Amino acid sequence: MKHVIVILDGAAGWPLAELGSKTTLGHADTPNLDALATLGTVGLAQTVPTGVEPSSSAACTSILGYDPVADYVGRGAIEAASLGVTLAPDEVALRMNLVHVAGGVMESYACGHIRTDESRAIVEELAVALGDETFAFHPGTAYRHILVVKGHPELLELAYTPPHDISDQPVAGRTPHGEGADLLLDLMERARPLLAASTVNQARAARGDLVATDIWPFWPGVAPTGLRPFSELRGVTAALTSGVDLLNGLAVLFGIDRLAIPGVTDGADNDYRAQVQGALDALEDHDLVIVHVEAPDEEGHGGNIEGKVAAIEAIDREIISVLRECVGHIRILAMPDHPTPIELKTHVGEPVPFILAGPGIAPGTARAYTELEAAATGLVVDPGRGVMDMLLG
Repeated sequence: MKHVIVILDGAAGWPLAELGSKTTLGHADTPNLDALATLGTVGLAQTVPTGVEPSSSAACTSILGYDPVADYVGRGAIEAASLGVTLAPDEVALRMNLVHVAGGVMESYACGHIRTDESRAIVEELAVALGDETFAFHPGTAYRHILVVKGHPELLELAYTPPHDISDQPVAGRTPHGEGADLLLDLMERARPLLAASTVNQARAARGDLVATDIWPFWPGVAPTGLRPFSELRGVTAALTSGVDLLNGLAVLFGIDRLAIPGVTDGADNDYRAQVQGALDALEDHDLVIVHVEAPDEEGHGGNIEGKVAAIEAIDREIISVLRECVGHIRILAMPDHPTPIELKTHVGEPVPFILAGPGIAPGTARAYTELEAAATGLVVDPGRGVMDMLLG
């Protein structure tokens, strides 16, 4: 049996007055997801345990069949693994965004969705100026980077606010705080004049693009221990395709093969058709392939209704349509990791709708793929990692 998981990152949400009290998922034209819903099982999955931050790290850990509490890895360490960074026992890795703050307000957690080449060049400038025996800067993708701090385990105990949680809100009181925070606050202060002087930033300003005014460290983590490889845990071989370091880092830590597919990105420019074709090609020598698409979540963080609907429709049109033709011999699971309501511009830990279709899966009662249809089935999988049991069962 072959299996494909499609993660529509952040595609779920809340009803919107602008869409006639429908969610973006309910409003989107998704004939292929709807068809799969009538062919298979639809329900809700609780991917984020109670009391756990509703981040993609916890939610996607659940989808991949692991326990986000017992198998917890700090997100900074996950994304460091994606970049090939090996952490020493006395090192803490933090996610570090390039952000745009104006008038004390977080105007862009993503620095206007800065291009990777420009963003990497800025971080490399910071590495030259600020890197030392304590701080190491590792350029990542788009606005997402990694800061490694040596000899300061107290950073694990600080309070952090992800910048996407405070879009268009004041940053006062949201910077890292707690005993030992001065180390990071001083680094953030020293970075500001360097960013202002950056030739890359100056070129962006000349074009009218948002500049990186600040670095924003959060989501600390240390090198994990005791994680069982996916093939050992589940008895199947797996590969993964994604445009973000989080999923690629989880693949590294769980022993899942990473697929290098040209054109796969974290945004609306993603080559969806190349991504699904690469996934199907990988099924020739893998039992399971995970296709992760970031675009709906990015649009949700931006509060862009039309963009989120368009991203969901693109996944349906370019990815699910291809997989629908394979449902007779491939088992398919499609689901978001968490909701990203447009109103909040960030994640919530509510259950997400899933579809499971393919050989051996009996049709249920759902008529379409929406949050309401999933809730109406009465099926709730809690903890969410149980959906992997259903897929492979």
